[in-house]
Amino acid sequence: MTIEVGNLVPDFELVSNTGETVRLSNLKGKYVVLYFYPKDMTPGCTTQACDFRDQYESFADLNAVILGVSPDPVEKHQKFIEKHDLPFSLLVDDNHHVAGLYDVWKLKKTFGKEYMGIERSTFIIDSEGKLVKEWRKVKVKGHVVEALEFIKEETAV
Repeated sequence: MTIEVGNLVPDFELVSNTGETVRLSNLKGKYVVLYFYPKDMTPGCTTQACDFRDQYESFADLNAVILGVSPDPVEKHQKFIEKHDLPFSLLVDDNHHVAGLYDVWKLKKTFGKEYMGIERSTFIIDSEGKLVKEWRKVKVKGHVVEALEFIKEETAV
């Protein structure tokens, strides 16, 4: 099953940094910014998370929830949140199930070495549970503002 813009997204449950289960369908009525990132505490992922942190109130003002997803464990997510004062949940996708649903678990290559990992991507899900925007192979610089502007346009209609 491929998730496509304009279609309802499948429901999922993942454990958050607090150890609580987050169910996507429980967020109906809100926009969801679902962003997949490779690894806690790495430079690009830290910049992206801090950019989301810095715009958190602006997203909240638009009735949008931010959820970060990576394969890292609960404890590592919690340390990442505490170190950078992140006000949103990070979800554990250690079996890559949700990353697979969104087709972001990919074969990657660094310095000639191939491995499986998360392709940095962001998905905007509307208040009815429909995928309204996706960004794949995200470049961190300016991305969070772009996502925020998209939701502003969506909610202004």
